Amino acid sequence: MNPTEALAINRPEVLAEVTAAFERYEAALVSNDVAVLDELFWNSPHTLRFGATENLYGYEAIRAFRAARPSVGLARTLSHTVITTYGQDFATANTEFLRTGSERTGRQSQTWLRTPEGWRVVSAHVSLLSA
Repeated sequence: MNPTEALAINRPEVLAEVTAAFERYEAALVSNDVAVLDELFWNSPHTLRFGATENLYGYEAIRAFRAARPSVGLARTLSHTVITTYGQDFATANTEFLRTGSERTGRQSQTWLRTPEGWRVVSAHVSLLSA
């Protein structure tokens, strides 16, 4: 058995679930739907989000950041999105983005975990490439 089969990489039904969660997250991000963004992060002190200008440790810090974040200039276009699932309960999502009005390419990575409440981001990273 090859490693891809052994790990059940990108099983179609799991990949569809994570893709839907990722798309829901993206829609919430650009529309500043803070309730959905909060919902999609794992409510745990173990959750991390390293942003372009901030390091957030734990769900409460991430939630507070979202509540205080400006709600303008959030539109963006994604490219090179790669979602990979590993087994039934673990996935990664990586994408590049370009914000409207900016020439700097951004990168976003997320680690997703299936929890009893559904798919949740347990770790995220956002960075911008130099202009």
